[in-house]
Amino acid sequence: MPPAHRGALLRATALVGGGVALGAVLAVAGPHLAFAAPIEPTPPVVPTPTPPPGDLTIQIGGGSGPSSSIVILLGVTLLSIAPALLLMMSSFTKIFVVLALTRNALGLNTIPPTQVLAGLALFLSMFIMWPVLTDVNDVAVQPYLAGGLDFGGALEAALGPLREFMLAHVREEDIALMTRAAGQDNPANPAAVPLPTLIPAFMISELRAAFIIGLVIFVPFLVIDLVVSSGLMAMGMMMLPPTMIALPFKILLFILVDGWGLIITALIQSYGTT
Repeated sequence: MPPAHRGALLRATALVGGGVALGAVLAVAGPHLAFAAPIEPTPPVVPTPTPPPGDLTIQIGGGSGPSSSIVILLGVTLLSIAPALLLMMSSFTKIFVVLALTRNALGLNTIPPTQVLAGLALFLSMFIMWPVLTDVNDVAVQPYLAGGLDFGGALEAALGPLREFMLAHVREEDIALMTRAAGQDNPANPAAVPLPTLIPAFMISELRAAFIIGLVIFVPFLVIDLVVSSGLMAMGMMMLPPTMIALPFKILLFILVDGWGLIITALIQSYGTT
């Protein structure tokens, strides 16, 4: 038999064998395939509703009170403006000016250092303003932290005790001066004085009181300077600086009369704090 006929015969035999095997498999598995139970379809997934545009709500912190982030932000803001508030609306201005004038009256330009005087004035201001700070905490800070007041209401409530403190220590002449400078009508009562008028009037009154106290402190030390200068001129020692000779006598007098105690006591009593 030729080779070509032999290859064709082999391919035909393989094709017939494959068909017989496929038929046998279908004959065995056919009844099972015909009577298999149908598979239940998977229920459709309900799509998640998408909020319409414009209804997006973002809540920071949650709860009825302010979030910690807002509290920290407000705290940092208050710390940044605290020096201005301390200078304008408290007793710090008068105390610091009186202490600085005392240092100049003694003839000591750098002793005590300015940082020491500022620290002493700061703690004396806290001592004098402590009742006011307590009222601010009770009527403004704690209600705001508890969620009972918003920021605007808390700020308005905090200004109440500070306004009462400034009105108790401001002169009517200074309020009239600032009212005329602003071109406004005279207020009907102290409660009607606007805050932009009350704050500078209070600072002017504090500076006036500080200079009066400083003048009283300067007088005895000025007498010592005059006596020392006259003595040096009488002895012909005009080349010797009178300040150097008078300084020990000034310090001795200041120590003997307990100068720091007298000045601090006078400052505290000027605000009615016992």
